Formats: sequence, structure tokens, C-alpha cells
Amino acid sequence: MARPLNIVHAADTPLALVLRRWRVYALFSVGFGALVVAIILGVAVGAIAIPPIAVIELVISRLFALPRPAIYPDTFDTILFQIRLPRVALTALIGAALAASGSTYQGLFRNPLADPYLVGVASGAGLGATLAMAFNLHTTPLGLNAVPVAAFVGAVGTVSLVVLSAQVGRTTPVSTMLLAGVAIGAFATALTTFLMLRSPDGLRRAFNWMLGGYNGGGWAPFFVVLPYLVVGLIVLQLNARALNVLQLDEEQARQLGLHVERLKITLVTASTLITAAAVAFGGLVGFVGLVVPHMLRLLGAHDYRHLIPLSALGGAAFLIFADLLARTLLAPTELPVGVVTALIGAPFFVILLRRLKRSVF
Repeated sequence: MARPLNIVHAADTPLALVLRRWRVYALFSVGFGALVVAIILGVAVGAIAIPPIAVIELVISRLFALPRPAIYPDTFDTILFQIRLPRVALTALIGAALAASGSTYQGLFRNPLADPYLVGVASGAGLGATLAMAFNLHTTPLGLNAVPVAAFVGAVGTVSLVVLSAQVGRTTPVSTMLLAGVAIGAFATALTTFLMLRSPDGLRRAFNWMLGGYNGGGWAPFFVVLPYLVVGLIVLQLNARALNVLQLDEEQARQLGLHVERLKITLVTASTLITAAAVAFGGLVGFVGLVVPHMLRLLGAHDYRHLIPLSALGGAAFLIFADLLARTLLAPTELPVGVVTALIGAPFFVILLRRLKRSVF
């Protein structure tokens, strides 16, 4: 088992406090700058390239209802506002949700190897999506929304079952929750595999969804995911200080007046909701919630009041860049973005595992 994440500092000198504060300011500045660059590149690069200056001018003219620059063709407007910008915006929300929930799960389990899918979110979402495809729910009034709706219901349902199964009296031990997540997640995965074998026609669609990727839909998916992300991030941020206290030890946290069980349920609920919303429209994109928070810790962001919003910024930028690579590496063929994040994240995971092994032994 990895050592608990250490965020409690000894008595700091005034100089150390000032340096830490400026380091946080620098991280937020770099994160915001990386996100802006990622968005511009994400909408500029493609089969029809749009100059970055054109992107900036067209967006400003649309935001402030200014006259549209006549030097750019009408096709730029269509490509920018109806195709690429909705995709980049949704990708940013998905990356932010996965990274913020990843940092929260790592703090809750006090383990830097934890990720947003640890308590069965991925397995439940996969089962829900596969059910929708196997029973052709896209022919119902839900239409194309059938798969994300079913994935969301499956994810929330699975995690609810995990939490209920893990409760011991009035407490919910983290270790028991982890074991329940593994067991119930394995059962959901087995059902998913069975459904895939029974429905060969939906096999390809299910695999494509599970590997992650954008399936179109304009701005509608963005506005569906946005409220979940905003509410979830607010809840996580409001509980960030309590999450800092929880890093000491559950018993010490109780002695300090922290309602540990309520905090755990609140954090799991908020993290699960934003993860489920992200997975519903983005598929099972792995490693974002593992890589981004840990990179920020290596850069000195240990306080969860800073780590959670920084993870959201970093996750959004990271996934936009990954999606850009997925679109351009083998153009005109498009890779699932989950393949790209796995190619980046798997080596990082191995390096992290070796470092933790050396620190423990």
C-alpha cells in the first residue's frame, strides 16, 4: 500500500510561505495559459486549417456581437462554431471532470495511484452503454442521447451499490469501499462482455465508445455536462479544506471535529456525478485522473484547495492536446482519444509505481 499523501507542512518560515504562495500563482498562470493555447490549437488544426489569429478574431466578433471580419471565408465560421469549438469545449469539460475527481479520489483513499474509475464508475457506465446498444435504444425517443443517458445511469447505479455494500453500521471504511468497487465492477464487466457476445452488431460501437472519442452532437452535450461539472467542482472545493485534514488520519480527523463519514459520502457522490457525466459523453478515457494530479503534486501543489482547481485546468488542457493528437497522428483516420491517453499514461503509471516501490521498500 502506498504511503498517505503528505500535505501537512511543518512550521514554515515567512519566506517559505511567500514562496509557496507565488508557486501556486505561477501554477495557476501556467495552467490557464496552457488551456488557452490548447483551445486555440484544438480549433485551428484540422483538415482545413484556420489561422490562430483568425480563430481569435472570429471568436471575439461573435462574443461581442461585432462585425464579422470579411477577409475570412464563411466556411471558417461553420467549421469553428459548429464543429470544432463544440468538440474542444466538451473535451475540456471531460478532462476537467476526470482530473478533478482523480485528485479527490487520491486524497480520499490517500493513495496517488487512485483514479476516477476506482469505485466502479467505468464498469457501470460501460454496462449501461452496452445495454443501450444491445437493445437499440437509439430508436426510442431518446435517440442519440440513449447511450450517454444509459451510461450515466449505469455509473451512478454501480457506485451507489458499492457505497451501500461497503457500509459497516454507520461507517463506510475506505478499504471496504475499494474492495466492493473491485467486486461489483468485475461483475458489471462480466455482464458487459456477455452482452457484447450476444449482440455482435453492437460490438464495434461498444468498443469505439469504451475507447473514448467524440461522437458529434453540436453544443447539446456540452450544456448537459456543464451543470454537473460546475456543481460537482463547487462541492469538491467547499470540502477541500476538510480533505486536507483527512490526510492526517481518520481518527485524528474525528478528534479535530471532522464528520468523516459525511465527508466521504459527499466526496464520493460529487466525484462520481462529474465522472459519470464525463464518461457518458466521452467514453472511458483513462489515465487523465491519474497523470494530471500527480504531475501537479510533483510541481508542489499539495493543498487540495489549490490542487482540485489546478487539476481541472490541467485535465482540460491535457485532454484537448490528446484529442488533437488523436485527430492528426494518422489523419484522415482518427484514433480514439482513450488510445492516446493510454499511450501517454501507461508509461507514466509504470514510472510512478517504481518510485512508490522504492519509497516503501
